[in-house]
Amino acid sequence: MNRRRHRRLAAFKAVVYVVLGLFFLLPIAAMVEFATRGVGISSPRTLTAFTSIGSDPELVDAITASLELAVITSLGMLALLLPTMIWIRLRVPQMVRPVELVCLTPLTIPAIVLVVGFAPIYNWIEINVSDSILMLALAYLVLVLPYCYRALDAGLSAVDIRTLSEAARSLGASWATVMWRIIVPNMSSAVSNACLLCVAVVLGEFTVANLLNFENLQVAISILGTGNASVSIALAVVSLVFVFFFLLLLSFLGRALSRRRGGAARA
Repeated sequence: MNRRRHRRLAAFKAVVYVVLGLFFLLPIAAMVEFATRGVGISSPRTLTAFTSIGSDPELVDAITASLELAVITSLGMLALLLPTMIWIRLRVPQMVRPVELVCLTPLTIPAIVLVVGFAPIYNWIEINVSDSILMLALAYLVLVLPYCYRALDAGLSAVDIRTLSEAARSLGASWATVMWRIIVPNMSSAVSNACLLCVAVVLGEFTVANLLNFENLQVAISILGTGNASVSIALAVVSLVFVFFFLLLLSFLGRALSRRRGGAARA
């Protein structure tokens, strides 16, 4: 009976993996086929669309800006959320629900409505501070807030931070030491998941950047598609593959940190 169930479960997993693989890989394969087409019907396949990506300075600037925004937003999100959530749980637990409501509110507001509120703020920033595209990190912090809050909240719920903090404080540790050397390492998986979600949202964001007249990766792909569809599709394929492997790397890094922390705790 157990063998039969195991075989059925294995067959079901194989079918699910194949269906999901085809669901994700077939569109990418079609995009690669389109990007590598020659000029004529009988023309051989060419990689010109892919090789021309690095030769366009505007595309390189857009890709670089999106990567920088992903890093800045991830660091800003961790600096904003982690200390706040830990401090609230330890010192003022009655504020957990109000803070949760505030953090989840952007999820209920469409991005195009958020832009209406961002527009006058960014007009002032452009005049008085800077017109750099990196200023988009302020808006992206609002966009990623609900997703990252949920990831960090799950990590904090899995750790008895009150007991850990009391034990560390009784040994003379400061609050900064308790936060960054005791609590955060025990929720490294949640931190990596929050960063993963943050990077995915930032690299795939289009509406806010487009309406605020900034050119990030997705806006560059959209603009390029009106004049050179093959290069636009090639850039989309490269960005998808890059994001996939980057998120996979973050996932493996988070698992490795969790295993190392678990091994150290058992030792």
